[in-house]
Amino acid sequence: MEQRRIAVVSAGLSVPSSTRLLADRLTSATVAALRRRGVEAEVEVIELREHARDLADNLVTGFANAELRPALDAVTRADGIIAVTPVFSASYSGLFKTFFDVVDSGALTGTPVLMGATAGTARHSLALEHAMRPLFAYLRTVVTPTAVFAASEDWGGAGEASHGLASRIERAAEELAELVAARPAARTADPFADAPSFEALLRGV
Repeated sequence: MEQRRIAVVSAGLSVPSSTRLLADRLTSATVAALRRRGVEAEVEVIELREHARDLADNLVTGFANAELRPALDAVTRADGIIAVTPVFSASYSGLFKTFFDVVDSGALTGTPVLMGATAGTARHSLALEHAMRPLFAYLRTVVTPTAVFAASEDWGGAGEASHGLASRIERAAEELAELVAARPAARTADPFADAPSFEALLRGV
């Protein structure tokens, strides 16, 4: 099977978190959708709450420390991204925005992204369209048509709300899987590819 890398960015602050729960469900559905297309997914989850201080340090120093760098590399080298945030004051969280602020400019160009958000009430659902989608458009990513919002009433039970959430998750996962499977796998550039050999250095080349 072909291989693709999926980076999952979860900006939930609590443990457990409805944001992480939504991220996990989107990930499971995407992995299954990719497998149906003959693609095996390697998943890496980035919990932003674990990097809050690292992100603040990056803002004031301009450099990612040793703890933050692997998370940034996982996102910039991914074949697809699942990005989920809680909604605060009708927009994505500050932690979520800070993470994407420190991602290298242009590093996500063309990368497929599935957006998700959680909040206590469905009144915040438009944050996906008026806040998150413009952010990822600015980063020049390719965002799935379907974004997934989950309010408190969407969780649990077997009612219409729960069924609707499951349906949106499946639809969004299929869209992301289609975009990821259609792209060539991302390649990690060798930073030493153009370095002269040891023999060449000895010859003074």
